[in-house]
Amino acid sequence: MHRSVSNETDAKLNNERLEFLGDSIVGAVCATLLYEKYAGKSEGELAKIKSVAVSEEILSGIARLLQIDNVLILGKGEELSGGRTKKAILADALEALIGAYYIDSGFKAAFSFVSRYLAPEIDRVTDTGYHRDYKSLLQEHCQRLYRTYPEYRLVKRSGPEHDRIFWIEVSVNGKVFGPGCGRNKKSAEQEAARSAFEAVSKL
Repeated sequence: MHRSVSNETDAKLNNERLEFLGDSIVGAVCATLLYEKYAGKSEGELAKIKSVAVSEEILSGIARLLQIDNVLILGKGEELSGGRTKKAILADALEALIGAYYIDSGFKAAFSFVSRYLAPEIDRVTDTGYHRDYKSLLQEHCQRLYRTYPEYRLVKRSGPEHDRIFWIEVSVNGKVFGPGCGRNKKSAEQEAARSAFEAVSKL
């Protein structure tokens, strides 16, 4: 029993180290692609594009494309709570995979792998407008149409102290949207704001 718990702990720690490594590789690949493609953009503009291109939203989408959700090994509680669909878990798993691939095959192979999936996302981000701060967009929309501000409410939080998931919903002119979830309140609010903005902007 003690060995099983220890193995689970070791596996988690190894994954976290691989996530750290993979995150750095994804960032380096993205920065390189942006530097080479957009010679006319400033450092600030490149940073904004990069923040969206390597976001939890996009990385989790790539993870689903690679069907990583189908091979995740989850605890019973995480499985029952829909862990396979959580963007944070999927993004972390992709980063761990990239970190492991780098260790196994080197940076050149890892760069090729990451750029194959990230380059189209960079194009999509720049084509659709990369400055997608949904909280700001939603607030501007609400002030313009309703003369009110969005109201955010923490619905619940789950997980241990060091690995919390926050669930937040937002109220817009009497209608509630979300909840959005994230590793911190800020990212959860962004998710809720995105859901609300995409709905109200179509009205």
